[in-house]
Amino acid sequence: MTEAPRVSVDPFAVTVRGVGEPHPARAALRAAGHVVQAEAPAGGPAWIITDDTLARAALVHPGIVKDPAYAPAHWDPRTAGLEPTAAAQPSLTTLDGAPHERLRRAHRPLFTARRMAEYAERITAIARELLAGLDAEDTVDLMADFATRYPLTVVCDVLGVPLDRVDQAMAACRSMYSDDPEEVGRAMAAFADLAASALEKGAAGLAAELRDQVPAELTEPDLHYLIFTLIYAGQLTTDPSLGFLLAHVLDAGAQVPADDLVRETLRRHAPAPFTLWRFTSTDVELGGVRLPARSPVLVDIQGINTDPGRAIGPDLSFGAGPHYCTGAQLAQLELRALVEVLRTDFPAARLAVPYADLRQVDFGGIQGGRLTALPVRLRG
Repeated sequence: MTEAPRVSVDPFAVTVRGVGEPHPARAALRAAGHVVQAEAPAGGPAWIITDDTLARAALVHPGIVKDPAYAPAHWDPRTAGLEPTAAAQPSLTTLDGAPHERLRRAHRPLFTARRMAEYAERITAIARELLAGLDAEDTVDLMADFATRYPLTVVCDVLGVPLDRVDQAMAACRSMYSDDPEEVGRAMAAFADLAASALEKGAAGLAAELRDQVPAELTEPDLHYLIFTLIYAGQLTTDPSLGFLLAHVLDAGAQVPADDLVRETLRRHAPAPFTLWRFTSTDVELGGVRLPARSPVLVDIQGINTDPGRAIGPDLSFGAGPHYCTGAQLAQLELRALVEVLRTDFPAARLAVPYADLRQVDFGGIQGGRLTALPVRLRG
């Protein structure tokens, strides 16, 4: 076995670039090898997988796990952006193996394509109501409020969180980016309150159904945390995709079917540029490269999806394997509904600036990016 080559580029840097400019590190990572080493934001090396076949192997490898208990011993969990360990806080994003599958079984029937289709009319109505509520006579920046409000309104409605709590959910999501631990703590308390509101007697939504499905040993705070992950992830991933999608629709996508537009946007601008952190629970060999125990591992989703030499086939926008994104069907339904409402209700809508003038920001670390602004004239 060999050591993975080290790269000099920083794939975790904050960048601001044009909407059509590729990330400056993606091609360099691919050129360096199928598995490469880079300096992790929390210190020490991180192993990044740049090859589609190896990525799919890693995403099902029993020795590459999600539990932050296997993170490098020197990592500060807050600096690294880690969740609590699986033992401290069971969740879909920290459990592995049989415990993960048990929890996954509780979620799976609630988020199928067929089940999500039941919400299609309601999601379309939300998109229509929110767009109609904007000042359509003037230029509006759809990234300023709408891109966050729309996915949060949808996920709150689906889960059963009262819609008069959406502003509370927006504030909590924004506070999660804070460097102040106390502010993040207040945000987590707000999410627990939102979860409790979806579980009140008589509440009708998927949160109440989830309560009846989860393993019996999970506590009420555990359930609140599961609902938090659904709310937060529902905003965190759909928000940036929404901006890129609308930009494509308003630039040159008038005749392209909504399904194709959504699929292509998610491929080119994956909701997350990397997978969440994974760690080797023991020494692992991957593609002829040795990864020591407790090595942090990432899959370069964005780089693999946009690799010009990649074979045509399913992309990695929502991951693969047992941790495939639970909300993938909901996210795609939201995006399709938005395209259809924009085309139907605002046929004259156009960008208020040239498409090439739009800018995107990468927030750094393993966080994704979004458009800095999306000025639109809804009435043309």
